[in-house]
Amino acid sequence: MAFECNIDARGKVARLKLGIRLLVLGLILGALTLFGVIPTTLGWVITGCAITGAIFVMWEARMGWCVVRAMGFRTKI
Repeated sequence: MAFECNIDARGKVARLKLGIRLLVLGLILGALTLFGVIPTTLGWVITGCAITGAIFVMWEARMGWCVVRAMGFRTKI
C-alpha cells in the first residue's frame, strides 16, 4: 500500500505541533505516574497511549499523509 501525500505544508506543521504536545504530555504523565500521583496501572496505560499517539501523529507529519483524510473525511487543515 503506497502512502500518497494528502496534506499540505500547513497540515504537516499542525500535525507535528500536535505530536510534540502529545509527547510532552506523555512524558509529564509518565513522571506523575513514576512519583505516585497517578495510580500505577492507569497511569502507565495512559502514558503509553499518549506517547504512541504522538509517534503516530509525528510520523503522519513526516510522511505528509493523514489517516482521517485517507478514509475520505474532509479536515480543515
